[in-house]
Amino acid sequence: MTVKLKRVAIFVEQMKRALDFYRILGFEIPESANEEHHVEVEHTGIRLAFGTWESAQVVLDGWEEPVGYRIELAFQFDSREALDELYRQLTVHGYIGHRGPRDTPRGERYAIVKDPDGNLISLVA
Repeated sequence: MTVKLKRVAIFVEQMKRALDFYRILGFEIPESANEEHHVEVEHTGIRLAFGTWESAQVVLDGWEEPVGYRIELAFQFDSREALDELYRQLTVHGYIGHRGPRDTPRGERYAIVKDPDGNLISLVA
């Protein structure tokens, strides 16, 4: 038996607010998706799904509002400058910077920003 990852799903409070964040990250998502309860997009070979909390109630037979950090998604950049610029764009748009760009002992450039639903989004170069 072979098992492969089909998609990563993120349940969101407000679809438009969430999709706007991921559009800044480079996901091509049509504006018409803002009104949907479930949206799937592919970006660089990764399938990401977004579902409203209401849709989560149907799929999961109930829903409890999550608390704490539940998932980290990491996005790779070609350069440190590109990472720094996108971090700046996200925070200028009002998204919360969790950890500003810095160099790690492993030689990576690393930053973390929170998406509109509080998920940690890592930016790595």
